[in-house]
Amino acid sequence: MPLQRRVPKFGFKNNNKIIYKPINLSTLQQLADEFQLDTITVDVLKEHGLAGKNDKIKVLGNGELTKALTVEAHGLSASALEAIERAGGKVTKL
Repeated sequence: MPLQRRVPKFGFKNNNKIIYKPINLSTLQQLADEFQLDTITVDVLKEHGLAGKNDKIKVLGNGELTKALTVEAHGLSASALEAIERAGGKVTKL
C-alpha cells in the first residue's frame, strides 16, 4: 500500500479564530422597549441572558431600529452601524 494511503489525513484548525455571538437590531429594539433602556452594553446583554459570560458580541443589521441607542459591542456589521447612526444613536467598539 502506498505511503499516502497509509498515513492518516489531518485538517487545519485555526486556534486564533474569534467566534462572535450574533445579536440583531430587532433584538436590541425589543430589549430597549421592554426595559426602557437608552444604553445597551455587553453587561446588559449578559444580564438579560442574551450572551454568555465569555461571549464576544457582534451586532447585525437584521431588523429596524426606531430609538436612539448607545450600543457597546465587540463587532458591528456595516448595515448595523448605519442603522444605529441613522436613528441618532452612538456606537462604541470594544
